[in-house]
Amino acid sequence: MKSGCVVSAWAAVLVAVSFLPANGEVRQGFYSSSCPQTESVVNAAVQAAGSVDASIPPKLLRLLFHDCFVEGCDASILLDSSGEPAEKDHPTNSNLEGLRVITGIKRTLELGCPGVVSCADIIALAARDAVVAMGGPRVEMPTGRLDGLISLASNVPSNLPDSPFNVEELIAYFERKGMSIEDLVVLSGAHTVGVAHCTSFKDRFLFSADGTVLSQDPSMDPAYATQLVQRCPASPSASTLIVNDIITPTVFDNAYFKNVQAGHGLFHSDEALRSDPRTASLLSSFASSQELFFASWARSFVKLSLVDLKTDPSQGHVRTQCNLRN
Repeated sequence: MKSGCVVSAWAAVLVAVSFLPANGEVRQGFYSSSCPQTESVVNAAVQAAGSVDASIPPKLLRLLFHDCFVEGCDASILLDSSGEPAEKDHPTNSNLEGLRVITGIKRTLELGCPGVVSCADIIALAARDAVVAMGGPRVEMPTGRLDGLISLASNVPSNLPDSPFNVEELIAYFERKGMSIEDLVVLSGAHTVGVAHCTSFKDRFLFSADGTVLSQDPSMDPAYATQLVQRCPASPSASTLIVNDIITPTVFDNAYFKNVQAGHGLFHSDEALRSDPRTASLLSSFASSQELFFASWARSFVKLSLVDLKTDPSQGHVRTQCNLRN
């Protein structure tokens, strides 16, 4: 179902306004006077990149999550190391892509509005437009974030959830960011697009020394497990990529929830959502109704984009280059 089919759900988008800081420094249309072309420039760049390479929109969506959960939504994921390894140097972030799209947008905006639009806002807007490019809902994205000053690889493990996590661990990580159990399930729906390396779900199989499969996660559909092992044996190629959704891998829809219910969740963390009563009912609801998922996405996605904001000049600034502090 495309985004135009969920008109009745759009009242829910307005709820996102309740997550805005009381000081009003972050708001919708923040650049309407200072750089009115901002959103159109971002959208055009995302559409152009996606038309050339369909893997780009999922990468832009993933970039927002990896940015926001470490140091907040402040483009710290883009900073180069200034001595100690930066966030993007951590192994978890070694395969992050889409950075060139963000820096290209920044260069364009700097030509017309120098020193005005933050890299953090570009990441948020690009992720929003990436979802639309893949057939998902468009949400009103508040802007006015500042770019952070800190980026340390050592901060990644304690802030970014990992694919082998169980529900308790997932909930704990999300709650520390002010996110609810519903937000956890909704945002997991982003796995309806994108790809993964074999190492991210290797924990679901036990191999013998000669590479024979000794056992597999019993929650997986056997036929699906066989397909995965064929692509990802005991010693897979580092370049092998597996799509998160085998049915509609490039479409933002509710197929993720249907897949998990059928035992086709790629990660252990996906299956964990199905097996825990705190999350299973939400999973079932979103599997049954794409309209409900899209409406819930509008709320949770904006909430994610506002995690640990920097809006005070003592916390950050607007970088002139996304990879460097001013």
